[in-house]
Amino acid sequence: MSAPDPVFAAFTAAGLWPGLGKRAAAELPGAGIVAPEQVTADNLVKLPRVGRQRAERLFSSFLAAGPAYEVVEMLVGAGLPAKLAAGVSDVLGPDAARRLRDDPWRLLLLTQVSLADADRLAIALLKGADRQDRRRGRALVALTLRTATRDGHTVLPVDQVLSALRAEGVDDVAAAVVAAVDSGDVLEHDPPFDPESEEEPDPSHRTLSLARYGMAEDAVAEAVARLAATAEPIAPAGAVKSVAAGLDPAQKQAVVQVLSAGVSLLTGGPGTGKSRTVASVVKLLQAKDVEVALAAPTGRAAKRLEELTDHPATTVHRLLGAQGMTGGFSRDEEWPLDADVVVVDEASMLDVELTAALLEACSDGTHLLLVGDPAQLPSIGPGHVLGDLIDSGVVPVTELTTLHRQAEGGAIATLATGVRAGELVQVASQDREVVIVPAQGSAEAARRVVQLVTDSIPRVLSIDPAAVQVVTPVHRGPAGTIELNKALKAVLNPGDGTVWGFDVGDRVVATANHLDLEPVGFANGEVGVVTGTGDGTLSVDFSSGPCTVPTSALGDLKHGWAITVHRAQGSEWPGVVVVLPPEAGGMLSRPLVYTALTRAQKHLSIVHASGAALARAVREVDVKPRRTRLAALLREHLEA
Repeated sequence: MSAPDPVFAAFTAAGLWPGLGKRAAAELPGAGIVAPEQVTADNLVKLPRVGRQRAERLFSSFLAAGPAYEVVEMLVGAGLPAKLAAGVSDVLGPDAARRLRDDPWRLLLLTQVSLADADRLAIALLKGADRQDRRRGRALVALTLRTATRDGHTVLPVDQVLSALRAEGVDDVAAAVVAAVDSGDVLEHDPPFDPESEEEPDPSHRTLSLARYGMAEDAVAEAVARLAATAEPIAPAGAVKSVAAGLDPAQKQAVVQVLSAGVSLLTGGPGTGKSRTVASVVKLLQAKDVEVALAAPTGRAAKRLEELTDHPATTVHRLLGAQGMTGGFSRDEEWPLDADVVVVDEASMLDVELTAALLEACSDGTHLLLVGDPAQLPSIGPGHVLGDLIDSGVVPVTELTTLHRQAEGGAIATLATGVRAGELVQVASQDREVVIVPAQGSAEAARRVVQLVTDSIPRVLSIDPAAVQVVTPVHRGPAGTIELNKALKAVLNPGDGTVWGFDVGDRVVATANHLDLEPVGFANGEVGVVTGTGDGTLSVDFSSGPCTVPTSALGDLKHGWAITVHRAQGSEWPGVVVVLPPEAGGMLSRPLVYTALTRAQKHLSIVHASGAALARAVREVDVKPRRTRLAALLREHLEA
């Protein structure tokens, strides 16, 4: 038998041949298939369990995967992993091989690729490749900005980008910036104009952004100004009397604001009556026969909004008609939303691109109410939309501060309100609404978590384990999501993991959007329960409804008894166990702790193993502010 072709072996092992499973890939050499020219339908029939029809399909899919094969040849030649080819094809399209040959540093468009990887590819593909190549400098500008977006920044000062380029050995840093801007991938922004100052803006305060985020911030500012300018009053302020029973003055003011303002904000902590205010808005608008659309960033939050208002609600992605994983939306300027008023809850989770898409789908005259808590974690994606709208000072905001939920959520609401203000208050909780469980180290914290979920909380408080969610800041370590999920599965739903590590009865969490699946799909962060297994598929009951998850999407499901604070945001559970292990110390911040605590509706257990780091995180607002242009843009557009 001839020696295996290394490129072919890498291609098949990386799972890049559509329809060819791992087992069949391992059986190829046995059928004498070790190089591309040996791939024929006649040879494929020699594989175990492969009939003529499947052999023809496999042969066709191999030919169709030709562009990916070309990319693998380049990667293997540079000593890079073949599996990167899938991402390269997604990002660069069917012409990926030619585009990489023209500019090997395009490889940096993939998040998992380092500059050293791209340099290796360039050395393998280009004669005389060197660090001063204009293409390398251009890619480094975009890479620096892309890396900053992971911390939520939409822009960086030019000086900071130039320093990053110098650190990577680029001599002509100004030319690299010019090349990046000329490519259209990067935008340069002048410093914001201050109408109250006679001095010219300092050019050293210029910023750079990736074009997609710079354009999204421009779009949000322009759309907010458009909606503010085109809004007509829906009803006179006096109309609030019909729903005023039980509302405090600030809540009434919020209702009045929606009736008149094109864009308005309603903010406040837990227990201050945001939901009740929204319910009153909906009731009043329904009485006036005004079309209302309700949405939230997560399925659970949308469901809760629906229950509280007795009006249909959906995720923002579904409201906008998200197109699978591509990121596009069917609702836009051309086909706007059929609503006079749009209400979005949990608005702190909105990143700048989703907000731009939402506003674009609001036609002139639409009233938009954003409801949220700026003390929570900001969005996972870049931007600081809710905070920037508040900071701009040009969008009407009603902040609710009176704690109404003392009776039903006393201890949780009191604790959360203290943390929101920077104080770790002691709460007296005779009814065990809040329980603090001290632990020494991660291993003990993990044991306590399992004991609480599987024994103490169900036995003492009669809350079913299915209604208890574990929330942790970390993935790794004994008290991270990975190990906690293993430990909780072993007790709550032991099994061999029949399909991709999952069994019927397992709790799962989605880590990406798959909204195009039948019948309803699922969104990133949604938690569900496996109800059935098929041939390489799972049936999962999510908060938004049942869904059949195909093999291609199973990689975006993880076990969900324990999830991160970011994934938990926008959802609430009757019982929540927040675990704060020592390794989370450096990550703890006031918004993170506050977001974790406010996921609980009836019972909150805090397994505290992070020592003084917790009090310090709550006391100091140590979150690095996100660099954005939106607040300044809003002032420019709305003060003009």
